[in-house]
Amino acid sequence: MSTGSRPPRPPADDDAPTAAPTDLVPGPADDAPEPEPDAVPEPGPVPVPREWSNRSPSAARRRPGVRAAVAALMAAVAGAALLTAPASAGTRPGAPAPAPAPTPAYYVGKAFDTCEAPSLAVMKAWRSSSYGAVGIYFGGRGRGCPGQRELSRAWVTSVHDMGWRLLPLFVGSQAPCVIAPAKRKYAIGTSPSLQGTQEAGDAVRAARALGIGAGSPLYLDIEAYRRDDARCVATTLSFVRAWNREVRRLGYVPGFYSSADSGVRDMEAQRKAGTKDLPSVMWFARWRGSPSLYVESSLHPTAWTPHARIHQYVGDVAESHGGRSLQIDRSAVDAPVAVVTTAPTP
Repeated sequence: MSTGSRPPRPPADDDAPTAAPTDLVPGPADDAPEPEPDAVPEPGPVPVPREWSNRSPSAARRRPGVRAAVAALMAAVAGAALLTAPASAGTRPGAPAPAPAPTPAYYVGKAFDTCEAPSLAVMKAWRSSSYGAVGIYFGGRGRGCPGQRELSRAWVTSVHDMGWRLLPLFVGSQAPCVIAPAKRKYAIGTSPSLQGTQEAGDAVRAARALGIGAGSPLYLDIEAYRRDDARCVATTLSFVRAWNREVRRLGYVPGFYSSADSGVRDMEAQRKAGTKDLPSVMWFARWRGSPSLYVESSLHPTAWTPHARIHQYVGDVAESHGGRSLQIDRSAVDAPVAVVTTAPTP
């Protein structure tokens, strides 16, 4: 995704949930008018996680047809929890135990991610920037920077106390037809559902070890792949759905990061088909140079709303704040962020 976690993507264009009440994003009919582009929201003060009132995205409010659809959506989800942890009859031995889900925290504004978690000194210096959230690569065998020398429970607590909001990214197994050569050795195997369940358990254990508690989103990073390989697409979908099911069962929110023209497009097709066990939050990469959360050709305007979208709009750029430089990707966020706990997590 960011520098070191994958090879740079081209700057543009190379780079459903179901109707069940536990999902965030049922979508209306696909003939609703498309809203106008949104500018990236400016982050507000974030000394504590911010909860939002149920409001539609600003772009949707400007169009009556979309406004009505969003109002219906909001009425459907009003009073419902962000996630539930349904019982599972087939839990594998050694899997983490489910945890109760607290009230989710949401963030709106600008975020960045970089391959390796920066030092606390750098994170303090970057508080002078317009960013209010940071993506962290907390687990997965496919990470470009697996060492993560700075990343620890103490680091998570410290940066959260500084006012940063965290977007946890898990880079596990990848599509067998993944485009990036460096990721091909991490291809999903012949039992994608079992593998997805196992890696979801790994993700939850890693999150808990860092103090990232139940109710937090865990974003599964699936890099761009070839959509003309039907067997590969089916294998990837089976893996992702199993990962989502287990993450939900364990009390976390399954998020999904991918190219707008591969993984994201396939998730939208499955949403339209009514497929179950899809992601609750969509982080789509289209490097068009400017943020556009609610105008994306691969997604219906009101799919993955409200508060369930992230747009990565620029990648692999150098930026400096407070005298400290990083190589980053930039994103616009309207989505849940990590719930940071202080007590030890079993």
